Amino acid sequence: MALNVSRKVPSDDQQPVGDDARRAADAADQALIARWLAGDERAATELVDRHADALARFAASMGERTDVEELVQDTLVRAFGSLDAFRGDSSLRTWLFTIERRLMLDRRRSERRRPERVSVEEGDAVTEFTALDGMVADEARVEVLAAVAALSPLQREVFTLRVTEGLSYREIAEIVGSTEGAARVHYHHAMRAVKERLHD
Repeated sequence: MALNVSRKVPSDDQQPVGDDARRAADAADQALIARWLAGDERAATELVDRHADALARFAASMGERTDVEELVQDTLVRAFGSLDAFRGDSSLRTWLFTIERRLMLDRRRSERRRPERVSVEEGDAVTEFTALDGMVADEARVEVLAAVAALSPLQREVFTLRVTEGLSYREIAEIVGSTEGAARVHYHHAMRAVKERLHD
């Protein structure tokens, strides 16, 4: 679940994904939802296959290092539990990102309330090695990831949703609960901060 930073960053005026492709994806999701609501269990599997990787990437890019699969599963379970209420005002993927974001915020609030328990074991001197560390081998990617990690949480969300998921500013605004203009501003500030850090 690595942040794919080698992908071309969309320009400010360019839609990351063509409107035709977006409409086709939305129509495919709507058809799968209709099939699932009619009792076709295979439709649920297809919906999971279409969206689970993007949800995992988003969670990992937001700093979730453990239980990413559990978070994705919780997101999908919650979504399927209320899929009959999904009106289609936004794309299914946007709705799923919104659910996942709320779950991450709830987790963080819960963790802040819990007292931290620290226990030191033999072998703790070695830092944890994750799959992301293995995939992010070259120095440029490490620098970009560090630059993205240094962003504020909101900027990191907007940056990730725009760059790695290719969402429009309108969709990002729906997910993070802001206006389209604010999403655009957060993205520009994030991009500038990443560029400045990389040029230091």
